Amino acid sequence: MSPEQVVSIGSEAMQVTLMVAAPILATALLIGLVVSIFQAATQINEQTLSFIPKLVGVMAVMLLAGHWMLMTLVDYMHRVFTAIPQMVN
Repeated sequence: MSPEQVVSIGSEAMQVTLMVAAPILATALLIGLVVSIFQAATQINEQTLSFIPKLVGVMAVMLLAGHWMLMTLVDYMHRVFTAIPQMVN
């Protein structure tokens, strides 16, 4: 296994991880921003106020995009496992 193959596998793994995590992180970020603006406008400084909307938003994204996330991860792992014989030689 050459160093180029290791770097390629690692790079692709990071890209897949970022692709899968991005919808969840973006949802939590946007909901947090909206709740923060609401808290600043109303001067409600309750720390737990943002937890429930973030939880609901992340769960909704998981329900909507979960199948795509799982298929992306399975496709990547399938490519890695089928490439093992070529990497060993």
